[in-house]
Amino acid sequence: MPEINYLWTPPAPVSLPVRGTSARFPVNRLFFVGRNYQAHAIEMGTSVDKSSMRPVYFTKSSANLAQSGSVAPYPPETADYHHEMELVVALDEPGFRVDEAAAARMIYGYACGLDMTRRDLQAAAKAKGNPWDLAKNVEHGAVCGEITPAGGHVLRKGEISLSVNGERRQHADLDNMIWSIPELIADLSTYYHLQPGDLIFTGTPEGVGPVQPGDRLEGRIEGAGTIVFGIGPAE
Repeated sequence: MPEINYLWTPPAPVSLPVRGTSARFPVNRLFFVGRNYQAHAIEMGTSVDKSSMRPVYFTKSSANLAQSGSVAPYPPETADYHHEMELVVALDEPGFRVDEAAAARMIYGYACGLDMTRRDLQAAAKAKGNPWDLAKNVEHGAVCGEITPAGGHVLRKGEISLSVNGERRQHADLDNMIWSIPELIADLSTYYHLQPGDLIFTGTPEGVGPVQPGDRLEGRIEGAGTIVFGIGPAE
């Protein structure tokens, strides 16, 4: 195979550590679920009727993935940057139009994640019916901890919490999710050919709120591990 003459060096592959091993989990795409906890939907001014609605999704670039333990600058063009603590599901098998049983077999592991959001930009986009990209697809705005192998176990309950500077902001149980993990994977697979390395951020419970430069975020999910993230000065 001839050597490829790139104009510049391509970015290194994005990967995450795997708990209990030296192996790395190669990251493909980042999918996010909106409004998967009723209390959060209500605090955002809406509600979800599972009987008549399907999950809402958006994406972020894997280039914007930050690892637990890192510190990232407060982003530009916002004065209302919010934290959203989430369970992340990591896939290691492909799937397209799968049922829930097959969806469960696609799960490699779990992690703690943060969906950081320029809330003021999101509100402005919503008011005008515009896409949320500038609000959601923020540099360093998708944060993920190490992957904890699932070992065939589907997480359906367990404490999820987030503290900012030692003060608890978010606290709920995974059984509060409107759509379960297998339901989300099966539904998402009707839109995409899911692939190994895809990450699904499964939505945030109530208690989202603003952060400031100098803040330290610490989260924990039973069965998925922990996450730490720092907010640095604005550039």
